[in-house]
Amino acid sequence: MTVTVPPPLTILQYIATLWVGYFVMTFLVRLVSTLPSKTISVSPPVPLGTTPPTKSNNIRNEKNKSVVECYSPSTGSYLGAVNLTAPKDVDALCLLAKNSQKAWSKTTFRQRRQVLMTLQKYITSHTAEICEVCCHDSGKTMLDALMGEVLTTAEKISTLCERGEVWLEKEKRPVNMMMLHKTAYVEYVPLGVLGVIAPWNYPFCNFMNHILSGLFSGNGVVVKVSEHTSWSSEYFVDIVKKALVVCGHDPEVVQLLVGFGDSGAALVASPNVDKIIFTGSPNVGRLVMGGAAPHLKPVVLELGGKDPMIFCDDVTLSSVVPWAMRGVFQNCGQNCCGVERVFVYESIHDEFVATIVKAVKDLRQGATCNGEESNDIDCGAMVMKEQLNIIQDLVDDAVSKGAVIEVGGKPNTNCGPGNFYQPTVLTNVTGNMRISQEEVFGPVMCVVKVLNNDDDLCIEMVNDCPFGLGASCYSGDQRRAEKIGSKIRSGMFTANDFGVNYLIQSLPFGGVNESGFDRFAGPEGLRGCCLQRSVVVDRIPGVRTSIPPPFSYPIDGRRAMGFGDGLINLFYNETLWGKVMAVFKIIKNA
Repeated sequence: MTVTVPPPLTILQYIATLWVGYFVMTFLVRLVSTLPSKTISVSPPVPLGTTPPTKSNNIRNEKNKSVVECYSPSTGSYLGAVNLTAPKDVDALCLLAKNSQKAWSKTTFRQRRQVLMTLQKYITSHTAEICEVCCHDSGKTMLDALMGEVLTTAEKISTLCERGEVWLEKEKRPVNMMMLHKTAYVEYVPLGVLGVIAPWNYPFCNFMNHILSGLFSGNGVVVKVSEHTSWSSEYFVDIVKKALVVCGHDPEVVQLLVGFGDSGAALVASPNVDKIIFTGSPNVGRLVMGGAAPHLKPVVLELGGKDPMIFCDDVTLSSVVPWAMRGVFQNCGQNCCGVERVFVYESIHDEFVATIVKAVKDLRQGATCNGEESNDIDCGAMVMKEQLNIIQDLVDDAVSKGAVIEVGGKPNTNCGPGNFYQPTVLTNVTGNMRISQEEVFGPVMCVVKVLNNDDDLCIEMVNDCPFGLGASCYSGDQRRAEKIGSKIRSGMFTANDFGVNYLIQSLPFGGVNESGFDRFAGPEGLRGCCLQRSVVVDRIPGVRTSIPPPFSYPIDGRRAMGFGDGLINLFYNETLWGKVMAVFKIIKNA
């Protein structure tokens, strides 16, 4: 008889086997621990397509102050009107969420997973519709919507369903010798109602982000969306509410606010909101923090950044140029963790600039909601028309101080009436320019030359900035990239990669300094939605702590101090003789 021995698995086959096993196990675990998802039907909004009689496209309607007028930043066409939430009505909506949260907080994780998986089912089967709505409302391309809105949201749902319950389980903590008869743990209890102030750059992802973590942690959520991207918000909240209803829960646990700054201030001040999560500019973040301070209300501030991308002298340009393009021009540069400063070592600087300028000149910019034409667009529009002036002021200041415009450098008037700024490359950028210190939030690449290929000088230049959200470093030597990254003051860092922190939802997201503080995502962010309670209980039934006689009132001070000194030395004196003497002191004063 001949026995045939199969050949050993190749590395690729081994990895593939592990991946298949992982997905099968994940599927089986989720199948057992989650109620079946439900099917919901939601109608996406349809743009009206005609522009009211106004040349300014003012979102404030002077004749009807109860609505916000919505326009496409890509085409300038009229999308529709959305009802505003008056500041005086904000607290009533917060109270609705608070009352509904009482029942929602008692749901099981299995029930919460069912709601999230129902949302996931809708999202994955209506990806195109969601992307199209985002394009109309924010001027982004379909690909930017797919990657930045849908993919990130789907990953957050998947991560919460798979790991969220573990992150919120009671966490046992060690006890000391004196407390050996006790069990100690931390439990995570829903805070109540989260007040979320969302920005305009990612209308779907930013809207869903904190609703998902808020609901999974047992909270009610009130979201104030940006007035600049409010047209899509009623559709998005309808998705959430219908998922709650079809799974048998009160939809009032999630509330939508559409309004201006005064409505946001009312949300911050509401006594029915327990924590504020704000994403936006540092200046508005300070106002939010100031508004929460009188109420001693905790806040999470995610305030944007000026992320650096470093290219050391040992990189292969053909492999890193695509990362520079993606880091700077994704979503037309409107990313809090987008790349705003590109540090290029001197020996590869000129070749990098020549390559990147050619790539940027080839970018196709235009309206992103014109049907089939949108498929040929690389770079869309700015959400806010005012942002064009902000970008131009920063570019003009840089040029006045010695920067060179290699390509772009002004609004793009060839793309129709939308809010377009040309994809731009600036070289000879230095730290004394405003564009090195202030957030651009637009399609501008600032190239900084690192003289003498000096790592220490590069780190010094990178840290010469008030922001500190993310950073990335590319090098042929992984350890070199990590060493450089370890000295950069930022909340996030990647070596030879960009932007994956947000796709790995087990990681906390946030920064330091002008980029804000506290975190969302990961176990830290999910637990941040909870009251973290320290609990101590008896380990053995009937064995309890008692107060020794020397510590009982009325106190004999001399005995109490002697007894206490003996206890301290028994447990903390480092010598055996000290511990022996401590026992005698305890006996003497007992």
